[in-house]
Amino acid sequence: MTDPKKQFREILSDFDHAMLVTLDPDGAPRARPMAIADEESDGDLWFVTGVESGKVDELESDVRCGVTMQGKGEFLSITGVAQLVRDRTKIEALFREPMKAWFPKGVDDPRLALLRFRAERAEYWDSSGLDGVKYAFEAAKAVAKGERVEKTDRSQHAEVDLR
Repeated sequence: MTDPKKQFREILSDFDHAMLVTLDPDGAPRARPMAIADEESDGDLWFVTGVESGKVDELESDVRCGVTMQGKGEFLSITGVAQLVRDRTKIEALFREPMKAWFPKGVDDPRLALLRFRAERAEYWDSSGLDGVKYAFEAAKAVAKGERVEKTDRSQHAEVDLR
């Protein structure tokens, strides 16, 4: 039987980018692409950001947010909270040369900060590799019988409590 937390971590490790979803002042969701600077084994993520960005303003009003990821046959939806982090040691550890496109002064850029996303819950769908073959087989059987595909197993879909 598949361990959902382990499956979640395996899928998460396949992604370098995510869509960070915050809530605007009217409570409407707003998504933007973000490069993942670091990921922790519990699903927490680190992003590099500018302190003057709209997402920072939105998170000052409401720390609740989400992260979504989509790849070839793999999908993740994670909910949690985010906080602005200005720890220079952590910034130095996570800063990469390509980030100079947004922060030309590098780690010394006063606008540079980190967002720490603390994951609380996640849901994954995995139809890649052998799981994809298994799903395609079950779907083909359902179509042939004129039925709906039955619920997938935990290797293909699960909700995960990360708290």
